[in-house]
Amino acid sequence: MMSLNKRLDLIEPKILEKSFRTGRGTANEVNFWIFDYDPEDEMAVRAHIEFLANRINGKRDDVRIVHFDLYTLMLDVLRSKNYLDKVKQMEQTKGSDAIINPIKRTLRLTEDGDLIIGKIVDNLRPEQDIIFLTGIGKAWPIVRSHTILNNLHSKVDKNPLVMFFPGNYTNELRLFGEITDDNYYRAFKLIER
Repeated sequence: MMSLNKRLDLIEPKILEKSFRTGRGTANEVNFWIFDYDPEDEMAVRAHIEFLANRINGKRDDVRIVHFDLYTLMLDVLRSKNYLDKVKQMEQTKGSDAIINPIKRTLRLTEDGDLIIGKIVDNLRPEQDIIFLTGIGKAWPIVRSHTILNNLHSKVDKNPLVMFFPGNYTNELRLFGEITDDNYYRAFKLIER
């Protein structure tokens, strides 16, 4: 098994390969990748993502890392709808479980006009940007990783996407190594463990 630091070091050369950035495989697969890691390594992974984005965006004109934290996107949408304070009050009076479905409806998750997907798509330059998705654990159970991947695959077919996943990925997404999110067969493992 490879160390986390070695795996993190292999990300940059992998994503800068022309073949990684240009597209689909021979069976027309989507260019989606998952970097899975142990949840206790979250802070090291976050630091490396920031380092990579700054390094690549500061040195290169032909490629840009666009980083989306799903939790931050969710909060941004709730703020823009003036719903965040209402959600906080509802959680205090009715509990955490009571806010999940109202937030999902506000975000329009899995519907046409999904506001999370819209925020991602609206901020991309096709064929130049590499999408980094994070905040998977923070946004769960409201925003589910397999749902985001399923809804993005038809919208970002000109951009490679890397989801940083705190858990295990073997065609099944196991968040924190314990919670089965769902099967997702379209993504490839970015760097094997």
